[in-house]
Amino acid sequence: MEARPFNSKEDTVLDVKPLRCLAPMFPAPYGFNTTFTTSGSAPFVCVSPFGSSTSGNGFPPSFHPANGGAANGLADVSPINLDEEPEPTAHTSPSVKKTRRRGRPRLRADSSETDVSEKKPQQRKKPRKITDLSLIFPSSLDPRESVEGVLMTFDALRRRLLQLDETTDATKRADLKAGAIMMANDLRANMGKRIGAVPGVEIGDIFYFRIEMCMVGLHAPSMAGIDYINAKSTETDEPTAVSIVSAGGYENEDGDVDFLIYTGQGGGTGNKHADKKQFDDQKLERGNLALEKSFHKGNLIRVIRSAKDMNCITGKIYIYDGLYKIQESWIDKGKSGFNVFKYKLLREPDQPEGIAVWKRTEQWKASPLSRGRVILPDISSGVETIPVCLVNEVDDAKGPSHFTYATKVRHLRSIDSMRALQGCKCLSVCLPGDANCSCAQQNEGSLPYSSSGLLVSRKAVVYECNSSCACSVNCRNRVTQKGVKLHFEVFRTRGRGWGLRSWDPIRAGTFICEYTGEVYDKVAADDGEEEHYSFRATYVDEKTLKWNHGPELLGEPSNQSEIFKPLPLIIRAKNIGNVARFMNHSCSPNVFWQPVMHDHAEEGYPHIMFFAIKHIPPMTELTFDYGVSSSNVLSTLAGTRGPMKCLCGIPKCRGIFG
Repeated sequence: MEARPFNSKEDTVLDVKPLRCLAPMFPAPYGFNTTFTTSGSAPFVCVSPFGSSTSGNGFPPSFHPANGGAANGLADVSPINLDEEPEPTAHTSPSVKKTRRRGRPRLRADSSETDVSEKKPQQRKKPRKITDLSLIFPSSLDPRESVEGVLMTFDALRRRLLQLDETTDATKRADLKAGAIMMANDLRANMGKRIGAVPGVEIGDIFYFRIEMCMVGLHAPSMAGIDYINAKSTETDEPTAVSIVSAGGYENEDGDVDFLIYTGQGGGTGNKHADKKQFDDQKLERGNLALEKSFHKGNLIRVIRSAKDMNCITGKIYIYDGLYKIQESWIDKGKSGFNVFKYKLLREPDQPEGIAVWKRTEQWKASPLSRGRVILPDISSGVETIPVCLVNEVDDAKGPSHFTYATKVRHLRSIDSMRALQGCKCLSVCLPGDANCSCAQQNEGSLPYSSSGLLVSRKAVVYECNSSCACSVNCRNRVTQKGVKLHFEVFRTRGRGWGLRSWDPIRAGTFICEYTGEVYDKVAADDGEEEHYSFRATYVDEKTLKWNHGPELLGEPSNQSEIFKPLPLIIRAKNIGNVARFMNHSCSPNVFWQPVMHDHAEEGYPHIMFFAIKHIPPMTELTFDYGVSSSNVLSTLAGTRGPMKCLCGIPKCRGIFG
């Protein structure tokens, strides 16, 4: 697409099964409890499930050791039917395996009654119990780092399991399997239930799976909407509600951002009946009783609200909305004519915004002119498919200095003169598990993206399909070359110039944008020119290196020995660029860069594509780590021009970058 100048005046529904279907078998006790924490801080790694946790303060029912134990220290993470017995172990007879299925036993393959034509897929190597947790991530006393480490490990496992299962059984729930592996290895944050805020979890945080909330201690039940502490675990011998999830299964009223009318649980709604109609009165027990007691106690309750998000396969996203108190409770008639409990929860004042941000950005996407404080409705002048809003709510600046907006890099020489990539011969689209797909072979044997377009794991180079391939433009291996799909806004920061953020929620592994500009090599660029709006492929931060960490949990080789190799590539976006030029530095970034090849084979000069490290809520600034080059450090020591002062503001800021 032709670049246009910018001139400022100074831019498939899944069959969701309960977690009990996993029947995880936890490892035998090791005789000790493991925590990486000090008094007063949130536990980073939870204790062994056979430790001293009290009833109601440990694992959710669906992950409790009572649902299945193992003496061999391995977790069986394969989803199984509740009507079936587990696979035989070393302690069972090797000749016969009986399975309860409608009352009829089924024999193993060495029985004459077995259908020998029924073949089971080849089993992957069982994951081993990780005892050296530093292989996964180092211990941390910072609750936020603990929570992010757990969630990043979970999503890395989920993406990899989904990639592996696509070649065997794509109907398996990769999120549930990843959760079982995490639980079996005691990888959780904030294991004990608590009233009030959860260390390391911030208001506005988003979750795509309920198991994510469970693993960070925000909401323990895997299915139930009310989480509470059992009566025998409290000082008053009364149950106490600690959190609720408003997920649309009941007749809740959640249109207001300051209060919520929450319907109690039970009566059959959202249970085994497909029509989800209530068939009995709700009873004042379990979660309902806990909410009633909390109403009289006046304790704080965490509220997680859900919203529709058609960009994810479940169509739903969960937003932590902060602390509420129950203002009143009553009994009402539900739509089915049976009694239901109603609770009105009022949001505590002076909290950061949660669901309110979501509702506001949804309105902006429907009507961009309603944004307010807009300098330009589209800084790209129509070059981007989705307009990029330019906003200033801080001062009187009218916009960044003049530059030409371009969606593609300008190479030193034409693409036609560069070495061409090999093309695949796949018909229509590339399929996972196709041994004849040359593009998959270039990507270590697997397609680099999931079916929903998420990057599975970070690589030295990702090879996308190209113009020489026989597959169509709809092939899943053409993610970055299709351009940005997010509603961006360039906004004025406080003290750090212009920044970039999105009106959309961004899921971990999502493609964000390319860093466009004029491509140089190191020799041509080392002329002493100022480095503003320049990208150098010479540094990868520790967070990025660990983005796809934890292969040991799947029985795969560790990637800890991976060595980053700098590239001679330098991209300058001072005169020509796109939204990427506005991404600021952070010592704890939420975005990382990934080399991608799709239009030539000159590996020293790949496209620089940015992906999300973690789930990013709407209106969160997008940042990546600029790094600190050794030459700049030496320059500083010598008293010449060196790195710049960092203003990212995180607790563990390095103080400098560049």
